[in-house]
Amino acid sequence: MAKSLIEELPRIVSEGRREAAQILERLSSGTQIGLQTNELVLPSKDVSGLFKGSSPQIPNAFNMAGGNGEWMNRLIYGDNLLAMQALLAGDAQTGLPSLRGKVDLIYIDPPFDSKADYRTKISLPGTDIQQKPTVIEQFAYADTWEQGTISYLKMIYPRLVLMREILSERSSIYLHIDWHIGHYVKIMLDDIFGKENFVDEIIWAYGSPSGGRAAGTKLVKMHESIFHYSKNYSKRTENKVFLPYSEKYIKDWFRFTDEDGRIYRQRMRGKDANGQIIWERQYLDESKGVPCSSVWSDIQQVYADPRAYKENQKGHSEIQNYDTQKPERLLERIIEHSSNSGDLVCDFFGGSGTTAAVAERLGRRWITCDIGKPASLVMRKRFIDQEVKPFLYQSIGDYQKEAFRNNKRYKHVGDLSQVVLGLYGALPFTPEQTNDRNFGYIKGTRTLVMVDSPNRLTTAATIRRAVEAKASLLGGDWEKVVVLGWNFAFDISSAIQKYQDSKVEVLVIPPDLLDKLAKKGYKKLIDDKSVRFSSLQYLVAKPLVVKQQGEQDEIVVELENYVLLSPDNIPLDDKDKEKLQKVLERDPLSLIEYWSIDPDYDGVTFRSTWQDYRENVDNDNDPLHCIYKTRLRVPHKAQRKVCIKAVDVFGFESQVVEEFIVHNS
Repeated sequence: MAKSLIEELPRIVSEGRREAAQILERLSSGTQIGLQTNELVLPSKDVSGLFKGSSPQIPNAFNMAGGNGEWMNRLIYGDNLLAMQALLAGDAQTGLPSLRGKVDLIYIDPPFDSKADYRTKISLPGTDIQQKPTVIEQFAYADTWEQGTISYLKMIYPRLVLMREILSERSSIYLHIDWHIGHYVKIMLDDIFGKENFVDEIIWAYGSPSGGRAAGTKLVKMHESIFHYSKNYSKRTENKVFLPYSEKYIKDWFRFTDEDGRIYRQRMRGKDANGQIIWERQYLDESKGVPCSSVWSDIQQVYADPRAYKENQKGHSEIQNYDTQKPERLLERIIEHSSNSGDLVCDFFGGSGTTAAVAERLGRRWITCDIGKPASLVMRKRFIDQEVKPFLYQSIGDYQKEAFRNNKRYKHVGDLSQVVLGLYGALPFTPEQTNDRNFGYIKGTRTLVMVDSPNRLTTAATIRRAVEAKASLLGGDWEKVVVLGWNFAFDISSAIQKYQDSKVEVLVIPPDLLDKLAKKGYKKLIDDKSVRFSSLQYLVAKPLVVKQQGEQDEIVVELENYVLLSPDNIPLDDKDKEKLQKVLERDPLSLIEYWSIDPDYDGVTFRSTWQDYRENVDNDNDPLHCIYKTRLRVPHKAQRKVCIKAVDVFGFESQVVEEFIVHNS
């Protein structure tokens, strides 16, 4: 008979403590995970097809982040367990000190519905398609829900331990949850933070039953819980929150008007020496309102209604067309209640970016993180629309190497590399030849094949490793090396260009391969030869036109084409692959989610000095296309390197770099 969840809980807690302790021990031993900077985002979007401004006069993002002693807010793409390890370790290169004991407020809204559909709707000209999660996301969601609530609790426990490590002594953490698992998570929070540090259970009553929602015999669900804990109850930051008086309250209690027309009520202050009541006036215009209780019924949900979304675009509504988006007023109340101006606020399940967006508006510093590529794109766009201060867009360096090494779920990934080799038509080496099971070769040729892991990004370091293996493995003398990857870092195109003379080819493993293996099996896939490995996508720009005009250079940039890898290698259903193919044939540039330009690229950090993106309708009325031509006027330089980066609707990145000497017009 299977154990009940309450019987499993001690084991879950014990394993979670052990995992967190191992992570912290590795950090103290010098084994660290770092953050790599994809972009320094300067929130300057296109409004008219002409950019007039100064290219930031800094050699790279790191001077701004650390050399000048200035804090940089951060959007991190990747697993939050790894992101927190990087934040705890700190990074001297990017000017980031260890954040152990430095974070003042954490709000998290982790997914709590095991039956949720994690697909993302993508609107393209003339059609809509549904994108499945990336391979990295698939592994993460499978980890979270493989055993239902047990898996969820295993996922959340070590993350909460790391959050406690980065919280300051005056900090608070708010965990947003619902009835599925809230009572079990509450027990874990008591264990990690201490029952004595429990502050409140907030009931967010977000709506009233009506229409179809009220139909049936089951009581209508209309609230969620938010558990509020402190790091140290007596030292926590706590600002009193007041709500406006209702009209009825004002009518019932503020019944008097003075000679100046000011509305007031009388209240008893006490009695004098003779026992006479002393009355005082409380003026309405001086009153703060009603002290906020732990039941919040005045904040409604944000509904991701496509019609409302389109209607509100020009007004920059907070609606982001993101299913689990939380209202800004909810985060305003939390942030104002438990932090002060300048404090550091973190959200490790960033979603649509509401926490960071509100933190910015309220004068707080912020870090937000999400493992979903669609979420990262939504957040980046939202922050630019809000015209936030420059921020770093980062990802995990050497993605999930430590998680891969220590997570039992991936114990068969080594075998998977052998499967991929076979499907590509390569043979594995024998153990006597090499212990690295990620390498194989094409029989009858001198072609080496390397298979990267499904739960890490293929990076420039991966390409370098493959090139080194080509020169040394089994005596070297390989003519070519093929790298098969699942997920790719932002700088992969530059890495391929850097090693183009080394005869290295990079191909994409189909993201639905795991599904195909489950449905058809390895032998059938070998027999029907249905697995296709595609080349990476690439961007084509027309030759840049650069002219010196006095103290400025005018740069004309125009995109010409965007070549996407085969629809067969995008995580889509067959019917959506057909839709995508038609869009590729008639309007390939419409697949670009955003593109940006660094007119003074230093070869280290890309600075998004100018950008345009879908749904930016300040320069046109077309929410489904970017503009594809712009002019930039920037301070003159005799020699200039321009980098153009494009990110498509699926999160794939590509870039073009051009160097030239600027001639006076």
